[in-house]
Amino acid sequence: MKKFVMAAVGGTLAGILATTQVAGPLLAQESTRNVNIYEQLDLFGDIFERIRVQYVEEVNEKDLIEAAINGMLTSLDPHSSYLSPEDAASMRVQTRGEFGGLGIEVTQEEGFIKVVSPIDGTPADEAGIEAGDFITHVDGESVLGLTLDKAVKLMRGLVGTEIIITVVREGEPEPFDVSIIRDTIKLTAVRARTEGTTVVLRLTTFNDQTTPNLESGIKEQIEAAGGIENVSGFVLDLRNNPGGLLTQAIRVSDAFLESGEIVSTRGRNPEDGERFNATPGDLAGGLPMVVLINGGSASASEIVAGALQDHRRAIVVGTKSFGKGSVQTVMPLRGDGAMRLTTARYYTPSGRSIQALGVSPDIIVDQPRRKPETEEEDEETKTSRSRRSEADLRGRLNNDSLSEDEIRQIEEDRTKAEAAADLREKDYQLAYAIDILTGLSALAPTK
Repeated sequence: MKKFVMAAVGGTLAGILATTQVAGPLLAQESTRNVNIYEQLDLFGDIFERIRVQYVEEVNEKDLIEAAINGMLTSLDPHSSYLSPEDAASMRVQTRGEFGGLGIEVTQEEGFIKVVSPIDGTPADEAGIEAGDFITHVDGESVLGLTLDKAVKLMRGLVGTEIIITVVREGEPEPFDVSIIRDTIKLTAVRARTEGTTVVLRLTTFNDQTTPNLESGIKEQIEAAGGIENVSGFVLDLRNNPGGLLTQAIRVSDAFLESGEIVSTRGRNPEDGERFNATPGDLAGGLPMVVLINGGSASASEIVAGALQDHRRAIVVGTKSFGKGSVQTVMPLRGDGAMRLTTARYYTPSGRSIQALGVSPDIIVDQPRRKPETEEEDEETKTSRSRRSEADLRGRLNNDSLSEDEIRQIEEDRTKAEAAADLREKDYQLAYAIDILTGLSALAPTK
């Protein structure tokens, strides 16, 4: 018994000694690390003082400190930055859905400004700016080497003034200039319409208006159709939607899901992770859905597309999305400024991160670039339209097996088919999505 007690005590002592031996170096390392941090802060203070006193021109100390803070944040990733009081106020206005500018969402890549997407109906959209364009100059001034915030400030200006941006576009041999007139950007978060029996919901951004606009848009289209029984399906068009508020992405996803996880976020510390789940209720009444995405679909758009895809609630059609799978938290700072800091990555319900990879469509469908028609093509089109059928022949036999109502129905179906053909010319991806829903509706069991 004595031997057993001694062994136990010996073991305890050994454990204490071992702990002391391990903790000693750890404490020493932490102490050394703190000393190094203070030395670096002293170095920063020395450099700041020398610039303030010895620089060739007098400097603004406030601007100098803000530039240092912004440099520290932008060195982390393209989405972390310092917001001056003016920029912070501007950002708060943008989330409410109205602001001045060109109407483009941009990021930074290889020193240049890359267009994530133009926003529908804005000056940039009307000027022909496309997702994936690189902006190299603003009014002749190069943006290479500027921070994203500084480049954006160059593009801002008084409403009604002209700005000329130089664009590099894939497939174009040379850079070219685009003239844009700045305007007040009023975002219509959701545009709803009906194509045939398909309700098309075009989401341009995720701001405070998005979910209310979505709910009212769906209600109006169902009422116009005479009830949901007259709707074959829904297209959720997220193309060139640069994202926005995480809360709105969750609410939009929840609008079409009855249950299950929508998205999860994981930060540096495991305990900071969050999961967001759907609540009962599907605004689309369980009808088939197609989600349209492309390279301009980013952030909140990817959350929605990924959630509906993982739950097999919708077929995702289009091209690979942008791949912004990180969460930025805006933290207020003293003096009315703010800090935008990347604090987490988000994951779809299946646990996949789309950071830098994007959401891959279930069916890849490219949007053909519109080419000018040649004279030969015009003649061919005219010839095809002027082709005659049996119905055009003089003395033809009548179809005696169909009633007038049946003939009228055939003509209505033909008119719908011609409208679908016209849509393919205008928007091939959307027409493809509607074709999918039409096929699914045809295969659905009759009630």
